[in-house]
Amino acid sequence: MQESDIALIAHLMRRAGFGATRSELEALSSTGYEAVVEDLLHPERFPDIEEDIAERYFGIRFGSKSQWIYRMVNSRRPLEEKTALFWHHVFATANTKASQVTDQIDMFRRNGLSNLRAILTDLSRDPAMVFWLDNNENVKGQPNENYGRELLELFSMGVGNYSEHDIKNAALAFTGWTITQPIPEYPTNQGRSEFVYLEDQHDDGHKTFLGHGGNFDGEQIIDIIVRQEATARFIARHLYNFFVADEPQVSAWQLEPPRDQAAVDALVRAYLESDGEVRSMLRALFNSDFFKEARFQRVKSPAELVAGVVRLVGTHRFPDPGIGSYSAATMAMGQELMNPPTVEGWHTGREWIDGGAMTERINFAVNEVGDAAKPGVAAIIDRLEEASPLPPEEFVDRCLDLAGPLEVEDVTRSALLEFADSGGPLRFGTESERSESADRAVRMLQLIVSTGEFQFA
Repeated sequence: MQESDIALIAHLMRRAGFGATRSELEALSSTGYEAVVEDLLHPERFPDIEEDIAERYFGIRFGSKSQWIYRMVNSRRPLEEKTALFWHHVFATANTKASQVTDQIDMFRRNGLSNLRAILTDLSRDPAMVFWLDNNENVKGQPNENYGRELLELFSMGVGNYSEHDIKNAALAFTGWTITQPIPEYPTNQGRSEFVYLEDQHDDGHKTFLGHGGNFDGEQIIDIIVRQEATARFIARHLYNFFVADEPQVSAWQLEPPRDQAAVDALVRAYLESDGEVRSMLRALFNSDFFKEARFQRVKSPAELVAGVVRLVGTHRFPDPGIGSYSAATMAMGQELMNPPTVEGWHTGREWIDGGAMTERINFAVNEVGDAAKPGVAAIIDRLEEASPLPPEEFVDRCLDLAGPLEVEDVTRSALLEFADSGGPLRFGTESERSESADRAVRMLQLIVSTGEFQFA
């Protein structure tokens, strides 16, 4: 087994999931890269989380912020969770107003890899989205343009590819797409809305949209949208930004060209050839050279960092007490799941590590890896013991390998080597040597997760 294969699979699992342990990487590498990609793209091949067990221990409906992190850590369908996180960012909906965001996340799990027409149709009927963007107030004679505007600007085509006239007519097409009044949420906490189409509230007049004319309803508007090359390019750039490398913020896309135009063009072709199927676009993406060569070109989001660190240390593989602290951790780092700051979602890339957020990220990771008894940390120490005695340089390299594999700058490696040199070779011969070496290994891991390089996926 070549170390380059392990590193490539690790890269894939960071991007298509939330990381993998060394033993998991070795097993996946024996399967082969393209086969792993196909397994990721077909999550139905693997069993889902046992929600009845999770619900029993969490005591509330499975799907809250902490429970989502539990899924990120434990799901055997990592791309399903990662794609749900992707669409949650693109179709940003906050539970401060919309109470059924958990159902929306479930919807992204079910259809996040399907074609864009199905995704946008389900989104337009999603009670959380209908309420979030006020389409329940969009009625014949008094249209509300909020959803029609964001559908074009943020969900499909991007600024500069439609007119105000198109927004107004899209809004008319979605009149009557509303939700039922829920049973009061208290005291049972079961209040829920359902999508309903009210024909008498629908504007059935002639409409013109993106050069097409007809008595359009919402589905026909979506049909026109998904056929536009602008839509293919907008979704392709979103996928590149989330799965490949950091782009400028979405608000700048009209002015700033893509970081890799050829890569975006390849994803556009995959979109057009597959009638907008996300699975086909991601297959092209994960198997491409531009993806394989983009290691550590994205800053991890708080959710990615937290889930990845928890996977590394091997805890919370069962819904144990304490999992609730992780949603608070992502919030302290700037990402409160199910409560994005605006309809634009979160600002990504280096903005994740501005100011105090970097301190929160480092403190979290250092605290998590600081216990030699945690299963993942213990497994790393065991592997170091198997290879001992280890001279300082090899001690550094093996820890970087087992914690990633992680690539670091020369100045970072020099700092790690300085610490390793201070204790001499790593030995596990006697009981006292083993205790001392375990402490040194933990400290080395803490230094590694506090590096700037560890912040990148």
